[in-house]
Amino acid sequence: MARRPAKMWRRLERPYTRTEYIDGVPGIRLRQFEMGNKNAEFPVMLTLVAKESVQVRDTALEAARIAANKYIARRAGSSNYFLKVRIYPHHVLREHRMATGAGADRISQGMRRAFGKPVGRAARVFPGTRIISIWTKPEHFEVAKEALKRAGQKMPTPVSVVVEKGRELLKGKV
Repeated sequence: MARRPAKMWRRLERPYTRTEYIDGVPGIRLRQFEMGNKNAEFPVMLTLVAKESVQVRDTALEAARIAANKYIARRAGSSNYFLKVRIYPHHVLREHRMATGAGADRISQGMRRAFGKPVGRAARVFPGTRIISIWTKPEHFEVAKEALKRAGQKMPTPVSVVVEKGRELLKGKV
């Protein structure tokens, strides 16, 4: 059966996070939370920040992570940055399987407000929440900024790139 579109779970709903009480919770599709050079000290920090309240599916987070990591690794080199996904998909998404496909309105009349079975996970994001951060050197500032812009295109909410650390090193570049 095909997966439903992510726009169905975009708005915030009541948190459903207690996985020890839920049977059949799917695993998190986000493979890594930290990439790049984890030991070096980088003076510049850029962050992808959400502008609206939304639920971000783990698949969208994985797509954003891959896009940002691939772009900055090719342009700056794998030892010249550190990337971190700062949110975790705790919220379990549910779907009433019977109510999918054509004619679902006729089928599901007797099952209004059905609870549903777990189908995925999402992270609850509020305005100002930091989603992904990149630490890098001043000479790779523009590359990191473009990497976060590409990651932001995978998000279901408008985002902005914020320079949090190293403003004095980047006079005129921000």
